[in-house]
Amino acid sequence: MFVTVNGERRKVSATRIDALLAELDYHGTHLAVALNYDVVPRARWAETPLKDDDAVEILTPRQGG
Repeated sequence: MFVTVNGERRKVSATRIDALLAELDYHGTHLAVALNYDVVPRARWAETPLKDDDAVEILTPRQGG
């Protein structure tokens, strides 16, 4: 299936948010995820399905000034 991740269309095999994060090598506790512009709580990542053409935004903190 194809999803758009942070503005980039990608072919993925993941069918849930948690699996997508693992497939894309996102690890750690400092992440936020929005699916089709709605923030998905971490507790629901394992149960939130992905569909073809979904838009996913993965946000990570950055340091800088």
